[in-house]
Amino acid sequence: MRSQLGQILRFGLVGAVNTGTFFVIYLLLHPWMPYFLAYTLAFLLAMVGSFFMNTYFTYRTRPTWKKFLLFPLTNITNYVIQSAGLYALVTWAGLDTRIAPLVAAVVAIPFTFLLSRKILVPGAAAEADDPEPARSGSGA
Repeated sequence: MRSQLGQILRFGLVGAVNTGTFFVIYLLLHPWMPYFLAYTLAFLLAMVGSFFMNTYFTYRTRPTWKKFLLFPLTNITNYVIQSAGLYALVTWAGLDTRIAPLVAAVVAIPFTFLLSRKILVPGAAAEADDPEPARSGSGA
């Protein structure tokens, strides 16, 4: 339980750094292209950084090509939630296109944590279901 709490706290820190990185990239691209294209490119670039921060810092696991190739799957849900939120906030709520991505990102955080943990920490789902690890050896 303590290990998972540490992961959640580290995930939050990585998420804050990643969101800041995403937002800076978005603001740099925004003047040069349509807001949704700037959003998509910033999202993809920040996702690469997120992979390395989460493997090394959040989950303290070794990055592999397999994890790197699977990691975008964890962000599909994030992307869909954020994209729908971005569109709704800009189109229907009239929120400024410079602020809307930050608001949309907050909603996606819990989903991203659970999915990234499942991809980056093999067996993490089994650990959560079975808090008592199996003991080996000759015993009762």
